[in-house]
This record gives sequence, C-alpha cells and structure tokens, in this order.
Amino acid sequence: MRKRAAVLCGAAVVVAGTVTALPADASTTHSATTVQAAKLSWKSCATTSYPTLQCASVKVPLDHTNPHGKQITLALSRVPHTAKTYQGPLLVNPGGPGGSGLTLAGFVASSLPKAVASQYDVIGFDPRGVGKSTPTLDCKPGHFNPVRPDSVPSTPALEKANLTRAKSFAAACGKKYASVLPYINTVSAVRDMDSIRAALGAKKINYFGYSYGTYLGAVYAKLYPERVRRLVLDSIVDPTGVWYDDNLGQDYAFNDRQLALMAWIAKYDSTYKLGTDPARIEAKWYAMRKALAKKPAGGKVGASELEDTFIPGGYYNGYWPYLAEAFAAYVNDKNAEPLVEAYDNFAAIDASGDNGYSVYTSVQCRDASWPRDWNQWRKDNWAVYDKAPFMAWNNAWYNAPCAFWPTESEHPVNIANGKLPPVLLFQATNDAATPYEGGATVHQLIADSSFVVEQGGGNHGITLSGNVCLDKYLATYLTNGKVPRSGGEVDAVCQKTPDPKPLTTAKSATSTAHGSTLHGLLGFRG
Repeated sequence: MRKRAAVLCGAAVVVAGTVTALPADASTTHSATTVQAAKLSWKSCATTSYPTLQCASVKVPLDHTNPHGKQITLALSRVPHTAKTYQGPLLVNPGGPGGSGLTLAGFVASSLPKAVASQYDVIGFDPRGVGKSTPTLDCKPGHFNPVRPDSVPSTPALEKANLTRAKSFAAACGKKYASVLPYINTVSAVRDMDSIRAALGAKKINYFGYSYGTYLGAVYAKLYPERVRRLVLDSIVDPTGVWYDDNLGQDYAFNDRQLALMAWIAKYDSTYKLGTDPARIEAKWYAMRKALAKKPAGGKVGASELEDTFIPGGYYNGYWPYLAEAFAAYVNDKNAEPLVEAYDNFAAIDASGDNGYSVYTSVQCRDASWPRDWNQWRKDNWAVYDKAPFMAWNNAWYNAPCAFWPTESEHPVNIANGKLPPVLLFQATNDAATPYEGGATVHQLIADSSFVVEQGGGNHGITLSGNVCLDKYLATYLTNGKVPRSGGEVDAVCQKTPDPKPLTTAKSATSTAHGSTLHGLLGFRG
C-alpha cells in the first residue's frame, strides 16, 4: 500500500496481503424469504433537486441466522423508471461505512443520461444503523467537538488524552448497543441488500457503489453471484487490507495529495502570495498547525481540527481554492475567519456525522481483526508519520476505538470471483482514500472485470463528476452491458479533468459544482 501508482504499465500487479475464507454463515447462498411479503409502500419524499424521489421502508432480521427474531427497519429511496425498456433495480451506495444512500439515488438518476436512468429503478438505502434506518447508532454524541487534543502524540500526556477518547468511545458503543453491535458489519449489510432485492420482487440486481460501497458490492457478488446482473465499482477498496492495513496505506496517499495541494498553491502565487516553492509553502502550513495547537482559531480550530479541515482536499480537489484562501488569509493577513468557515463547511461533525462515525467504527471494528496491543499501533503509526506526517496520527485516532472494541472480529471475505457477468471498475491513479492498488487488485480477483483508469486523477469518486470519458463507459455499460477490453492490465484510460482555478476566476464557481454535489454525498473517510 505504501507505493503509489505513478504509471499504468510495467510489472504485473502483485496481490499483497492475505484473505481468508468466508465467515461460517457466508459460504452459502441464502434466500431472502424473511422479508415482509407485502409490497413496498412507496411515498413521495421529493426535494427541489430530486422531484420524483420516493421513499419506503422494509423490515429485516437483526440476525439473519435467526430470521424470526428481532427485526430492524431499513429506509429506502427510489427514482422509478419511466422508459418502456426496464432493466430492473439499480442499487446505489455512497460508501463510508456509515454513509446514507437515500439522496444518492436522486443524484445518480439525475446525473446519468436520461435515456439510461429512465430504464432503471434507482434505489438508495440507508444501511443498518444509518440515517433513517432504525435503530440508528450514535454511540457518543459530540465525540468530535472541538478542541480535541493534538493528534500527534508528541508527549505522554497527549497520547494518554487521545487514548482516553478512543477507549471511552468504544466503551460507550458497547454499553449503549451491546445487543446490536455483533450484527453491524459488512456481511449483515449484504444480507440486507438481498432482502431489499426480494422486497423489490427482482431476481437480480444491478449495483453501483463508491468507496466502501465497492467492498459492499464485491461481497454481495461473492455471496450471491447468480443474483448480480451488472456491477459498477468506483474508487475501489483493497479487499486484502481490510481494515488496518488499508488505513495505513491511506496515510501515504493523503500525504501525496496534500503535497499536490501545496504545488497547486505555488502555481497561483499571484493569488495566494504564499510563494512559488511547494516545500516552503508546506513549511508554512506546518507552522500554521503549530500556532493553532497553541491558540485555536475562533476557539475551535486547533491542530487536529486543521487536519480535519484539509483532509477533504485529499478526497476532492474542488475544495482546494477554499482551503488555499483560508490558508493564505491566516498566514498573510492574520485573519482566521476563513479558516473557521472552512472548518464549519468541510469538517465540523453534526448529529449525522456522529451517526456515520458510529457505524463506521462498528463495521470496521467487527469486519476484521485489529491489533489489540497499542504498542503495535504506536510503532506502525510513528513509522508512517516519519514519511507521511499529514494524516498519519489523525487517521490512527479515528480508527483507534477498534483496538478496544467490545465485540469480537470476523474474518474478511475473499471476494475472488469467477461467476459474474462483465463487471466495470473505475479508479483514479492518485486516489488517496482508496489507493490505485486496490482497483488493480480487484481487477485481478474478479475474473470478468474491466478496469477503466483515470490517469493522473486524484479525486475519490470519479464517475458522474464531470469526466465525460469515464461517464461514457458507465453509460454504455448500463445501457447494454458492454465493457472495454484491451487484453492488458488496464482496459481503458481516461485523462483526468483539469484541476480547479482560484476562486477569483469567473469559471471556478461553476466548474466544480457537479463534483461538489457528489462529494458532499460521499462524505469522508470511506
């Protein structure tokens, strides 16, 4: 995970890491006969942006091995098909884990060409524990309230303070949701997806997932290969590293994206007045971080909150002009207001964020084993920090509750699959959240997959975000099932969309609007 993908050709990709067999109850296909037999009751939940959006709910077992036991409720959304040609339901998921998919259905339906979208019922859903599904998890409201301890544990006191936060969050989850946590995991969510399929009356589903949603889709395809009609995975999780190794790999990639932001700022010195040398600009950023650790901006943006504010720039470069303005205002004008505004817009955690984080930790901590010895975390994360300091410790503390999680871990699913129809994979070479190697690995593991790469792209979530070349492959596949084939490691290459311009240009305000909508729905950390 530590080596970034710089080019598309060269030595064959090696599948690193290990995967184990399916969990005991996941090795055979189960029919979703436990869902209510009654038809789903769809009602309008239209918004200004998505006027045809409908909502419904379905009950599923908390424990799919006990179908007549406690039931929970999943919230669903739908944009119904309007064309005479009907290709079935298209389930969509924005990732996380912990992301709500209700609004994503409206976005996908409105962003695909009308002739394509009209042939599908585009189905969004809040996975178990998320959003409008019940029960909704919120382990410890306000866990991210500012100002948090400095993420870099440069003193024993700082390490202790951060450890106390992680332990208290894990303990709060265990106390509040003891009966639920064993069933908040990827395999249970996949069982839920098949229950949704049954409730929709469909023999097969089409699926389109971003980020963690790619792992969700790949696991569904492993458990129910005969029920997959079309499968699109965009910004792909490396299934051989879930979840500890994947998070360490992210740290190097996010550091690269932060350096790309510094280089972009240097290019526009006439606007930001921070210099033309990216290394010196980076030094100014760390000087800002040091100052904020001593005196948080607006009483709420300390060193950890500054990292939170700039991490979104690693997911989507449409945020760069706003981050650069805030950075420049603080350094050049001693004006912290734009920085506080950027924190409020990009990083502040509300109740929805508390819910998302509660599900994120619940799924990741349950899905796979994590080191239970903090000395291992300390060793690994200081080693990362030495080479990639930007997000190393921030990410470590984000995941640290898994070192103390109250439920036992399961084994990751081996998603290797030779039983599927053609599958379409999308990956940017410089994606930070799900580095390129993940896409290359899944391309090898799924036998009939086609790998479309955005050369030089660094955004996370690349289809339906303004790249016409990528969207053409997506539309073709959803129309007729055809995928590009090259016979090589990569089946098609699209050039990245141009980086944004500073906000002072007339173009920039509108050029990133569509991508910003998508990335607002995808959220972060997934």
